[in-house]
Amino acid sequence: MNRTDNIDKINNLNAGYKQFHFDFVSKRLIFLAVAGVIFLTGIISFFTRGFNWDIDFVGGTIMEYNMGRDLSVSDVEDIESLAVEILGANAVSSVVRSGNPAQQVVIKTQDIDTDKRNEIFEALAEKYNITEDDIYRTNNVNPTVGETLTRSTILSVVIASVLMLIYISVRFDFKSGLATVICLLFDLFVMLTVYSLLQISMNVAVIAAFLTILGYSINATIIIFDRVRENMKLKRGANIKFAEIINMSLSQTIARSFNTTLTTFFVLIVLFIIGVPSIRTFVLPLIVGIMSGLFSSLCLAGQLWNFLKGAGEEKSKNKAK
Repeated sequence: MNRTDNIDKINNLNAGYKQFHFDFVSKRLIFLAVAGVIFLTGIISFFTRGFNWDIDFVGGTIMEYNMGRDLSVSDVEDIESLAVEILGANAVSSVVRSGNPAQQVVIKTQDIDTDKRNEIFEALAEKYNITEDDIYRTNNVNPTVGETLTRSTILSVVIASVLMLIYISVRFDFKSGLATVICLLFDLFVMLTVYSLLQISMNVAVIAAFLTILGYSINATIIIFDRVRENMKLKRGANIKFAEIINMSLSQTIARSFNTTLTTFFVLIVLFIIGVPSIRTFVLPLIVGIMSGLFSSLCLAGQLWNFLKGAGEEKSKNKAK
């Protein structure tokens, strides 16, 4: 018994039940309109609000102190409030605890002079009774490091996208690979839009967040495209349009896509609620990314493959004429 017969048997198990069916292809203009609104919002935000670049990218000042006690989340928030009061909200990039146990605090700010550093130290010394011996480091970060990180981030995304395009083109075809990569870039664009709108600090964690979403989103899309390929084999010779194959495959995999996304979503929500600020700034874009991945895999990827396949066939017909 071959694989096609097995799939046919599995599908026949549910013959007595009314299968879910939704015409995704006919709603493509609605989906494209939603994507267009998101794209326009992102472009406007990029030019009007910009990004809150961490000192990892643009340079600045790092101050690390030993507080002589285990720091709680509320302690970190109090220290951040103290730094904001002295320097202003826009000057403070991040405040996190470090060490094992977590008795050190790391304050990252824009480039500040010695007087401001001393003012922060004096405020911490007054409130937490620390001395100069508790100063681990206070130094500037060269912005050229940020240039290297920026190039590394872009290069990582480009290489990952190209490798995925090659893999999907070999496993399915080039048009499906192109549709997948476009959706992946859309997911990254959504994450960038969230970073810009909410002014989340853009630090080295963004690289991990981007690559995580690239891997997660492509997994959902490949599951759908694999079902498309199997249905094409099952319905070969039945004179069924490719758009109907897309609808059928999406309807069969929608439950799996929702369940997988929701289970991941619940875990990330817990991390966001109980996590420290540095974890939250990493988890929030991931939450947005997996939701965007659900939208793009169900509502965009199949539509794009159908469009590219139809455009290619139309071009072939015109050449033949």
